[in-house]
Amino acid sequence: MLGLFKKLFGSTPKADFGALITAGATILDVRTPAEYAGGHLKGSINIPLQSLKAQMSKIKKDKPVITVCASGMRSASARSLLMADGFAEVHNGGSWMSLKKFES
Repeated sequence: MLGLFKKLFGSTPKADFGALITAGATILDVRTPAEYAGGHLKGSINIPLQSLKAQMSKIKKDKPVITVCASGMRSASARSLLMADGFAEVHNGGSWMSLKKFES
């Protein structure tokens, strides 16, 4: 179980989300449209996790992507899907609220 946790959330040092956002990373919010409407990060795009495979073409592969959701579980799944599709730099940002401090 611990191995699965490390695989999902990574055991590498945490990314510098502030620097990534400043550099223009895509913030991908994978919550439902209703959750997103209740509050989200400015400039983020909303593609619910269950629709992600069908809508990956809306996300640029040539820039970093930060996935977010309510707690970090769906964003971890989204990260795995994107990495499997050939996205080179994808970070699980966890809860969208944890990145609010980086909004300009």
